Amino acid sequence: MNTRMRSAAMAGAASVLLVSLSACGGVLPGGDSDSDEPVHKGNDVKIGLLLPEKETARYQKFDYPIVMKTVAKLTSGKGTLLYKNANEDAALQKRQMQEMIDAGVDALLVDAVDSKSIAGSVKKAKDAGIHVIAYDRLAQGPVDAYVGFDNELVGQTQGKALLEALGSRATKSSKIVMINGARTDPNAAVFKESARAEFGDSVTIAKSADIVGWKPKNAEAAMKQAITSIGADNIAGVYSANDGMAGGIIEALKEAGVTDLPPITGQDAELAAVQRILVGDQYMSVYKPYPEEAATAAEMAVRIAQGRSIEFEALAMDSTDSPTTKQIRTASVSVVALTRKNIKNTVVKDGIYSVKEICTPKYAAACAEAGLTK
Repeated sequence: MNTRMRSAAMAGAASVLLVSLSACGGVLPGGDSDSDEPVHKGNDVKIGLLLPEKETARYQKFDYPIVMKTVAKLTSGKGTLLYKNANEDAALQKRQMQEMIDAGVDALLVDAVDSKSIAGSVKKAKDAGIHVIAYDRLAQGPVDAYVGFDNELVGQTQGKALLEALGSRATKSSKIVMINGARTDPNAAVFKESARAEFGDSVTIAKSADIVGWKPKNAEAAMKQAITSIGADNIAGVYSANDGMAGGIIEALKEAGVTDLPPITGQDAELAAVQRILVGDQYMSVYKPYPEEAATAAEMAVRIAQGRSIEFEALAMDSTDSPTTKQIRTASVSVVALTRKNIKNTVVKDGIYSVKEICTPKYAAACAEAGLTK
């Protein structure tokens, strides 16, 4: 089921509701209809956070520190956050999840390496009385809720941007390459299909590859194969599912002698990608406001751990179906196409990066042209 972000008015209404509930106590027994949890635990709660990998810069730079800060703030410093990263190892993540169960966490945020294989561990956690919230990727199994970005919108945004970049060159004879995310990540499938739907019959997908672990080196190798098969001069554009892989794709094209790079998409608004966009190596990225996603997930985890069901539910007013579970409470966050034109009004304005971080000497001229000044 497609989950779209609620409007700003709805978000504001939810915030007002939360304030009102807090003032009144707002405590109901249990986090879901099957729970017998009777009491509010106060601020002495233990939250677990399992992240999938470190290849993507966002996890260490944004997600973990924001969740940690939010948990501390909401619990007046009395709550505990336990954190582990699986380094793209699904078996390791299962062991980490068991460690969280053994540690007796009250609620667990899990960004699954493999959304399907984690289902058994999710059930173990639920059987142990732990609330499980799927974070960023929709894990299978009896999760209490899902917090993530509007994944259909991500793929649509990427596809639309690539067509816009091609302009009049977007014809049936135009050959594009699709470098997609890992098959073990359910988000990757949604990105790919949504982008394909956006392309329609406007272009020809000459080559498509799903990249193990979302690794830039794997993406570079896949791009080299595409270049050999299609010919560098015959590639009109490249759909890259994220920024890390876009970097590998660009390396492959440059190694093949391409100086006038075709438009290349991305996702995550990584610093290196923002700089590539400034100089024209990469056409766009998808800016996903990580602070909003991470803070929302942390608040949901704290509230459900405390037994504050009404406040928890007010934060997740949409619903999503997974292959194993229907009508999962969902908090869906929207996204923005990041191009050279709106760097200042997105990642700089939101404090993701400072102008100083972006505009190193190598990029000073491009920054000046784009109106980025210290």
